[in-house]
Amino acid sequence: MKATIDGCLYTELVTLLPEQDADTYASWFACLADPTRVRLLHAVAAGTVAVGAPGEITVGALAEVVGVTQPTCSHHVRKLADAGFLRLRREGTATLVSINPACCTGLPHAADAVMGTIVTSACCPPDLPADVTVRPMTDADWRDVRRVYAEGIATGNATFETETPTRRTLDTKWLPDHRWIAEIDGAVAGWAAATLVSTRACYSGVAETSVYVSELHRGRGVGKTLLHHQTTAADAAGLWTLQTAIFPENRASIALHHAAGFRTVGVRERIAQHHGTWRNTALLERRSPDRPD
Repeated sequence: MKATIDGCLYTELVTLLPEQDADTYASWFACLADPTRVRLLHAVAAGTVAVGAPGEITVGALAEVVGVTQPTCSHHVRKLADAGFLRLRREGTATLVSINPACCTGLPHAADAVMGTIVTSACCPPDLPADVTVRPMTDADWRDVRRVYAEGIATGNATFETETPTRRTLDTKWLPDHRWIAEIDGAVAGWAAATLVSTRACYSGVAETSVYVSELHRGRGVGKTLLHHQTTAADAAGLWTLQTAIFPENRASIALHHAAGFRTVGVRERIAQHHGTWRNTALLERRSPDRPD
């Protein structure tokens, strides 16, 4: 029997998690249901962060750090390795433990998938609103661009900026061919822009994207339309990676980007202060299907 919400079939509104993915995620969460394993995994991962590179630690040393016996440590480390969180390597009589880098992205992805913020969608979403049009940004748009930017700043969860940047600041950093305006009935409803992450040649195809929607036009598919247009244009122009940093509290924006093909790379903890408070950001990226090999 199918459940309904406001007369609509629930299964038509929700993309259900595939059984295979559910089985995988359940095994991961089951493995982490033991607090000792959580502490062991954290100890290895935190050590990796501290040294700035994937490091190794012996089972004996890890047992001392966490405060458990070596047999207990060996048992739980094996369980974590079987689940894919840790890597084990023998060197003589010692077992060396290191973090599996894949779990640093796989585990956040699993949490997002279970919480429903990841939506699998086609490259050309069929549900883009017909009343939203996108065109290149022009000099005449700057007043509206800064107005919409200010409205985003006012939410407290859109950016670290506390004051609207000047036109000169934005004009200098944004890529000229990757600035877009969304309109509804002739009114500016939002904008999107991309900025190169580095001046180094090796990063010439990597850009950071920003998408802002007018307060009066939120919830009408403006962000979805802008992001679709921006990613399509970026692919055509040879940008092989788009990335963005989003406050974890802004789950609507995270869901929007996941639906556009972005994935969560990780969380940068206490990366900067916002109104005197240290804030975290989720780092998301999207790779072009036509990226160079």
